[in-house]
Amino acid sequence: MTTAAPLRIGNASGFYGDRFDALREMLTDGPLDVLTGDYLAELTLLILGRDRLKDPGLGYARTFLRQLEECLGLARDRGVKIVANAGGLNPAALADAVRALADRTGVPTAVAHVEGDDLMGRGDWAPGVLTANAYLGGAGIAACLRAGADVVVTGRVTDAALVTGPAAAHFGWRHDDPAALDALAGALVAGHVLECGTQATGGNYPFFQEVFTADPGARRPGFPLAEIHPDGTSVITKHPGTGGLVDVGTVTAQLLYETGDVRYRGPDVTARLDTVRLAQDGPDRVRISGVRGEAPPPTLKVGLNRIGGWRNEVVFVLTGLDIEDKARLVREQLEGALAGDRPADVRWELARTEHADADTEERASAYLRLVVRDPDAARVGRAVSGAAIELALGSYPGFHVTAPPGKGTPYGVFEARYVPAAEVPHTAVLPDGTRTPIAAARAPEQPAVTTSYAPLSEPPLPEPPLPEPLPPGPVRLAPLGCVAGARSGDKGGDANVGVWARTEDAWRWLAHHLTVDRFRELLPETAHLAVVRHVLPNLRALNFTVEGILGEGVAARARFDPQGKALGEWLRSRRVEIPEVLL
Repeated sequence: MTTAAPLRIGNASGFYGDRFDALREMLTDGPLDVLTGDYLAELTLLILGRDRLKDPGLGYARTFLRQLEECLGLARDRGVKIVANAGGLNPAALADAVRALADRTGVPTAVAHVEGDDLMGRGDWAPGVLTANAYLGGAGIAACLRAGADVVVTGRVTDAALVTGPAAAHFGWRHDDPAALDALAGALVAGHVLECGTQATGGNYPFFQEVFTADPGARRPGFPLAEIHPDGTSVITKHPGTGGLVDVGTVTAQLLYETGDVRYRGPDVTARLDTVRLAQDGPDRVRISGVRGEAPPPTLKVGLNRIGGWRNEVVFVLTGLDIEDKARLVREQLEGALAGDRPADVRWELARTEHADADTEERASAYLRLVVRDPDAARVGRAVSGAAIELALGSYPGFHVTAPPGKGTPYGVFEARYVPAAEVPHTAVLPDGTRTPIAAARAPEQPAVTTSYAPLSEPPLPEPPLPEPLPPGPVRLAPLGCVAGARSGDKGGDANVGVWARTEDAWRWLAHHLTVDRFRELLPETAHLAVVRHVLPNLRALNFTVEGILGEGVAARARFDPQGKALGEWLRSRRVEIPEVLL
């Protein structure tokens, strides 16, 4: 293959627990040059950290090894390199396990790994921290591939590094070359689109009827791939004959997912999301072009996980009439029972799911959810669930709960810190065992060291001009989702909600209507929180960041939707006055 040809990079995993057969499917459904797998998330590292406490030889995604058992030979036969962050907290052990698998199956395989992200012994972290991992870039992956690796496993790299690394190795981009910034930024954006697997091919898409209902035989979306060109432009697509859909909408949805402001920062490069242009390039093909790159920040994000305490939950079922009165009674009864030794955090939520004159008992029922958290396991265990069950014969009529009484379970807390990139020992361990230090990527004008534990402060970009508003006309009360798509997700304790218009006229209305104040009105849970709006005219999109709505992160499970996955759908369901011309 010449460097003028596009590099075909596929994805076969968006999280630890994704479709097991995807690795084999991607290797057999069509041509590829590199196949990636993203197995890590904030919660995953906490799970792997607890595994490592039980057995220091663990700490990696064992599913990846089982997938390789049937796919290592396939990958070699088809000349496909495999790059995965399944190494988690122990990439060296996973690399050894892959070598043992290769020996056992008789498939000659050059295995390399990337390490240095684990900072547990290199920082002054708070007591109780279980994992501390810097988010590395793709330069170590590139070094491994240049040295002839067939399989590269890493620890905590950014999700998009699984794409920027192979692209840099293939096209000869250097992470310290200012001339390569735009190309690297294009690959970074492509990597972000690929990283969540089938979310780019119609999975979790707000207009899901267009993906699934239109083709009942395509209920299983294929995994995506990117054809990356030497200048960093790319085409997002999928293998022919696989399910799902790739169009400007599905790519826009994933592009907005878990992003913040218009600068999408990575250890290799900072991509300017306000420069991204999307265009349909044929059936199931979307071209990404125009991406401008800036130097990466001199700091790396470090994700810290610790056990935050203990948690328990009781869900009371309230059926039929007088739902509010029943909820009030049981709440007062249980609060009285806990008064002597009340948990540190007690939260009640009444979900009015009942229907009047319902034809089944379940549809006649609402749910009252109690969540308690405390540093002391005893305070949230049988002390709570036992007190709830003791009310069974002396509370509201029809008393029952959804699960038997249980003990408390530990919950995690995620926190982000920032350290100078130059202080992180990013290392590529090549197939022959050579250890190659990877220098931090930075522009010549950047300082080599910056203040620890603080994100880089950059001058804000000017607000882009808004489109001309629609002329006045009749309006109709309808759900926002009639004219706009949305996708939301988590970043630690914060959430983002990306909203985009499907037509230029809808964008002219949305850009002026959906202000921060209107956003807060539509989602009252955000009324007391900091909300920032970012405008992306090229995508006809608004991206809202909501600080602190998820508390201490997904592992703390403090909120009904702990990862904020459905915030966007809640927003789309809210009724607003929409110009009739758009409906």
